[in-house]
Amino acid sequence: MTKVRKARTSILLSLCLSLTMMLSACGGSGDAGPTKEPAASGGDTKETTTTTQPADSGSGSPLELAMQGKYKGTKVTMFGPFVDADQKKFEDSIKDFEDKTGIDIQYEGSKEFEATINVRVDGGNAPDIADFPQPGLLASIAKTGKVIDLNKILDPEKLKKNYNQSWLDMGTMDGKDGKIMAGIWNRSNVKSLVWYPKKQFDEAGYKVPQTWDEMMALTEQIAKDGDPAWAIGIESGAATGWPGTDWIENIMLRTTTPENYDKWVKGELPFTSPEVKNAFEIMSKIWMNKDYVYGGTKSIVTTSFGDAPKPMFENPPKAWFNLTGNFITSFFPETAKVDQDYDWFYLPPIDEQYGKPVLVAGDIYAMFNDRPEVRAVMEFFTTGESIKNWVQSGGVIAPMNDASLDWYTSESDKRMAKLVQDATTLRFDGSDLMPGKVGAGSFWKGMTDYVSGTVNLDEALKQIQKGWDN
Repeated sequence: MTKVRKARTSILLSLCLSLTMMLSACGGSGDAGPTKEPAASGGDTKETTTTTQPADSGSGSPLELAMQGKYKGTKVTMFGPFVDADQKKFEDSIKDFEDKTGIDIQYEGSKEFEATINVRVDGGNAPDIADFPQPGLLASIAKTGKVIDLNKILDPEKLKKNYNQSWLDMGTMDGKDGKIMAGIWNRSNVKSLVWYPKKQFDEAGYKVPQTWDEMMALTEQIAKDGDPAWAIGIESGAATGWPGTDWIENIMLRTTTPENYDKWVKGELPFTSPEVKNAFEIMSKIWMNKDYVYGGTKSIVTTSFGDAPKPMFENPPKAWFNLTGNFITSFFPETAKVDQDYDWFYLPPIDEQYGKPVLVAGDIYAMFNDRPEVRAVMEFFTTGESIKNWVQSGGVIAPMNDASLDWYTSESDKRMAKLVQDATTLRFDGSDLMPGKVGAGSFWKGMTDYVSGTVNLDEALKQIQKGWDN
């Protein structure tokens, strides 16, 4: 894009007119201020702007204009955590859009994304679009005023039609001068799933529980039949304890209001509150019963989360249930077939007044530089088409309503996508939203100390809460 510089007072009128014509040819529409071409992957620091400009003149939305070839030859930079196989899947998913529009989405992936994005934004080298796997990090940057409010960019009616309202709520964050739509969701993972060995489960005559009471009754029945029902492991090196946070988050969503969940995540509802203690006590009825857990309670801390499901695949199974997100299938035996050897059921509701909440994780895309072609790419990312190829390759769930269930290659994934679309409430992984000293600090450690027996529940909750106080 042609670089824009301030006019000097000595420039002749004719040159000013020529400059105006050049600006118009760039596709901008007026008062953009000092805008320079964003740096490509690994490029030198260059000035960027978050000034909001009107969309390109013409009939249709930026995406529609892009499909007409209006922005052919332009470039949009993007920075995110996708590397290796994930980067290839992402790039495959946008190739058709690039071919049709002529827009080159220059993606840069980094394993150090979280540590790097703040440096780039603060240094004036923000990408046009950034993919945040943890919305808490985006929320901290949004407060600086450097994130563009998508309410001014995207059609709110289209967003409401294509997303469960909970996704839009989770994308709304505090800006510098009030609430803004800080990002849109493009890829999701589901964390309210209980995995089980389907073939043996059916042969044993067990039935998938529809309520929490039914699940507890089945847990007891399996114990009477001679097996511990649950395969649980929270060991993960320096991150030991994190799988346990998913249990608490899921139970919180099933025993109190979404508003209380949000307050808890923000630190306004302490871990020592009755609501949070109740969630731990409900979890403890399973975790602290040696007859319900494979290897007994003490083994939970020493068993790697990836190894935990292994007893489910022995013949006959030595354990039957494992509560983990859909990514856990990568740890299953390569010979195990989905819908045949294993399947999942939704972690049942506890209090029916809270409906069927679903705990999720995923990727939220934020916009830092405003140009018509960037608007077009952002609008594209709100469509199911933007993630179709990735969905078809397996391993992700599209959060958009226009993503066809026919794209999913297994009944398991189809049901998962439908679960997300029909959820009463969606909430993001709470520990990922909390400050690191809590979500990835005292919460993990407190869970571990409690299960290992180092501290009792009240002491553990006080210990976790101190993460907020320090």
